[in-house]
Amino acid sequence: MTPDRAAGLTDTARALAGGEVSSRTLVERTLARIEASQGVVNAFRVVRAEAALAEADAADRELASGVRRPLLGVPVAVKDDMDVAGEPTAFGCAGAYPPVAEDGEAVRRLRAAGAVIVGKTNTCELGQWPFTEGPAFGATRNPWSTGHTPGGSSGGSAAAVAAGLVPAALGSDGAGSVRIPASWTHLIGVKPQRGRISTWPRGESFQGITVNGTLARTVADAALLLDAAAGNHALDPHRPPAVDASAAVRRDPGRLRIALSLKPPFTAVAARLLPEVRARVLELAEKLAGLGHTVEEADPPYGQIGLTFVPRATAGIAEWVADAPFPALLDRRTLDAARLGRLLGGAPLRAARRAETVLHRRVGAFFAGYDVVLAPTTAAPPPRIGAMLELSGFATDRAMIAACPYAWPWNVLGWPGVNVPAGFAPGGLPVGAQLLGPAHSEPLLLSLAAQLEAELRWHERWPSEAVADSPA
Repeated sequence: MTPDRAAGLTDTARALAGGEVSSRTLVERTLARIEASQGVVNAFRVVRAEAALAEADAADRELASGVRRPLLGVPVAVKDDMDVAGEPTAFGCAGAYPPVAEDGEAVRRLRAAGAVIVGKTNTCELGQWPFTEGPAFGATRNPWSTGHTPGGSSGGSAAAVAAGLVPAALGSDGAGSVRIPASWTHLIGVKPQRGRISTWPRGESFQGITVNGTLARTVADAALLLDAAAGNHALDPHRPPAVDASAAVRRDPGRLRIALSLKPPFTAVAARLLPEVRARVLELAEKLAGLGHTVEEADPPYGQIGLTFVPRATAGIAEWVADAPFPALLDRRTLDAARLGRLLGGAPLRAARRAETVLHRRVGAFFAGYDVVLAPTTAAPPPRIGAMLELSGFATDRAMIAACPYAWPWNVLGWPGVNVPAGFAPGGLPVGAQLLGPAHSEPLLLSLAAQLEAELRWHERWPSEAVADSPA
């Protein structure tokens, strides 16, 4: 393992368990990488230098005494919508937020697995947009091209992993917020089944459309972090049956029926798949066919699914805004969305929640004929820094839908999806594709992703040390 880039999560855990390296050494290297990159990449909102070193020393004592846990001593990062005891949870918002008293359930489980939480990564305000910028922390930049965004809202976690600052990180996904930045930074991004990784202290985040997920360079690493973070608080309303994600990575997926879906779900604003992204997704489809799978074009019957998304998303924003200690510092678009959420929070929200059962039946029936859906993760490569930052609310929505029309339906459904790297658009900007499945299908999706990875070896390609594009 070299000090300039993090080794993978699986290899790091193995090296620690084998006594090849100490946790303190790894955490010191991690903190040095973060410090050196922060002026350009700006992935972190909170860096827990002193606390992380103390946790590393404790991990080394456990390792020396023969204790073994899945991530004992491994440095990881979490997104700044997750509670870490003693640290603020600002969720991209401006202001001096107070420290929280307790870890959220996902963080508690990472600690139980032995992980060292080195910091909390940047996110746009309340996770609303596919960019990671704002007055609270500046701009988080894409390690593949620092003039471009890494996406959002889990852009800080994606940038941290893509730049090799940490081997893996947690993010959250409410409309593609793990899968979109994974797509735009050449990573694996796992949006698991609703409830797979707890969002406690909120039993449901954004009325159930937001889940916690994992970002890593390899499928095995994303699965290992998923296994470590998975599980529920006693009061969680969604408690899916357990899966062994890491075991799934080692299994052959068999011959699958794959629906290639290139048509964006219906939205009020037109969205068009750009040719440079379409070409990469088609190449991935050809690779899957070459591996023995049956691939044919077919679109899930989404119908008017967007009508159920807006009440849940905006009501969720209204809930977060109601708890914000500095509402006067919030973006005007956030306040407008919260107002809409309060208007839609009664009968429209109840109707949107009831519609999920109908959608499960209708879209679920599609999986009688197919095992997996392959779709673009985004319609376009990553935009430049600042492209959406100062737009009006309506203009932001138009730009966001045009660039990212594909990911959000699976948040309404609550089902799993995995972004895999699909290659690069002209100019070297990464793009990705989604593998989407029905309820509780993480093992199948991860097995298929691992099969692709073994062929395409996408994890062997890193951003250049000397980035090709200067900051905008």
